[in-house]
Amino acid sequence: MDMHTVVVGTSGTTAQDVIAVARGNARVELSEAAVDALAAAREIVDALAAKPEPVYGVSTGFGALASRHIGHELRAQLQRNIVRSHAAGMGPRVEREVVRALMFLRLKTVASGHTGVRPEVAQTMADVLNAGITPVVHEYGSLGCSGDLAPLSHCALTLMGEGEAEGPDGTVRPAGELLAAHGITPVELREKEGLALLNGTDGMLGMLVMALDDLKNLYTSADITAALSLEALLGTDKVLAPELHAIRPHPGQGASADNMLRVLAGSGLTGHHQDDAPRVQDAYSVRCAPQVNGAGRDTLDHARTVAGRELASAVDNPVVLPDGRVESNGNFHGAPVAYVLDFLAIVAADLGSICERRTDRLLDKNRSHGLPPFLADDAGVDSGLMIAQYTQAALVSELKRLAVPASADSIPSSAMQEDHVSMGWSAARKLRTAVDNLTRIIAVELYAATRAVELRAAEGLVPGPAARAAVEALRAAGARGPGPDRFLAPDLAAADAFVREGKLVAAVEPVTGPLA
Repeated sequence: MDMHTVVVGTSGTTAQDVIAVARGNARVELSEAAVDALAAAREIVDALAAKPEPVYGVSTGFGALASRHIGHELRAQLQRNIVRSHAAGMGPRVEREVVRALMFLRLKTVASGHTGVRPEVAQTMADVLNAGITPVVHEYGSLGCSGDLAPLSHCALTLMGEGEAEGPDGTVRPAGELLAAHGITPVELREKEGLALLNGTDGMLGMLVMALDDLKNLYTSADITAALSLEALLGTDKVLAPELHAIRPHPGQGASADNMLRVLAGSGLTGHHQDDAPRVQDAYSVRCAPQVNGAGRDTLDHARTVAGRELASAVDNPVVLPDGRVESNGNFHGAPVAYVLDFLAIVAADLGSICERRTDRLLDKNRSHGLPPFLADDAGVDSGLMIAQYTQAALVSELKRLAVPASADSIPSSAMQEDHVSMGWSAARKLRTAVDNLTRIIAVELYAATRAVELRAAEGLVPGPAARAAVEALRAAGARGPGPDRFLAPDLAAADAFVREGKLVAAVEPVTGPLA
């Protein structure tokens, strides 16, 4: 349990804050400024609630039912009802880290002072997070407009002491029991509060932030594995020269080329062994690795920009403005987030595709420049890594299907009031699968490339220091080296964990210096 504390103010929440709460179990506190802003906005809502004129979300129904004015005696019931009726998710449970990100980001918007929620409701949200209580949220139910309605409703239901939630021990229990066990009093929602807890892009944003965190590691890992494959294939590092990339100045391309060049520094394999099998140029999957990896890096940078803007946003409808107005808006539409989630699924698929092509080249005796077929110990008796590449190919094929944009779709809802939606939640869910699969794909290339480098070393060729460091660390992590056929799945699982946990990057950086 990480006891780091994240203080939520009226603004300034960072991606690092989201990661700390979602994955690091950091504690959450409200700043004094946030409590003051909450109280000030609530005074505005209370004043409007006392007036006879209807105000959307305060004294009316919702969505297609907004034309009905709701009297004082029914408003508490109205807020309870919207939470209960909207908590209509189905399917498997969503991961704990996603739900924690979802709750934290909703609290971030509530604390902005633009929602009209009382300070005690915000404090209860923080208390639930700090107690390690995780509402049961289901896979299906969000169209990404009016935000992630069903997922957020399941979280709001927990605040009311209803529905089910997971305790810090991992056991699912009635939410009321869990709140009582931790001394948390369920909230009784008042005007606008039920609506304010549901209207946000928090689920898709949380998943975007975590995907960016994962992909940063994976893109650096992919630069390393590409360099190791180039080394094992006796390729040339001349194509990585900075002056070549300076004349096509995409930032990501230059960063990837520099990473690869650092990994290959001091290698005795690159560019010196083509006399007996002359090559004018290396294959595209080897030579163009910086261009492909770099384009993905630049896409990540754009997605970070969008995530940063969304983190700085107060997404609710209606919103409380500093001049006292409560105005309806369309800021809950998830299009900006949905698009970049889909962009990331596309670049993940392409990165996986180029990794698989290098793996296949390492295993093909007609293209590997002297390596044994399938990197087998005794080809024919042994199959080597033949089926590891099959597994990798299956994962790549799945990535291509996951790259089909969710945000290009829309389906009308709420009696055509919500007639265009973002599908951002769906884009986020498939991106999580894509990131998982990409990790496995990079792990297979790493496993093949390190075996190939070791086979070259057995021939008397000297790999670079970074390659030797990667091989040594991977073997110590349980992914074994060349030899006769054996049960291969455990080795691939060890390589997967090695990449996923950032250990590949950690293994080579003492040699290369910090990589981008």
